[in-house]
Amino acid sequence: MEELKKSHAEQDIDGCKASMEKLNTAFQAASQEMYADQGAEGGAPEGTAEGQQAEANDPEVTDVDFEEVK
Repeated sequence: MEELKKSHAEQDIDGCKASMEKLNTAFQAASQEMYADQGAEGGAPEGTAEGQQAEANDPEVTDVDFEEVK
């Protein structure tokens, strides 16, 4: 991050690109690790079929028609 800040302050475009690539690589590795940890815990990510099934069985949920007025 410091490398990116330094490149930005110096207006070094190539340095910024290289620093961003390093940050993206680190973020991707961290994201994969978090995703793997979530899978190991058995939790379903939000928006999956399991989550939608739970919503479908909720008595509070009502599917209604609507008309958009412009």
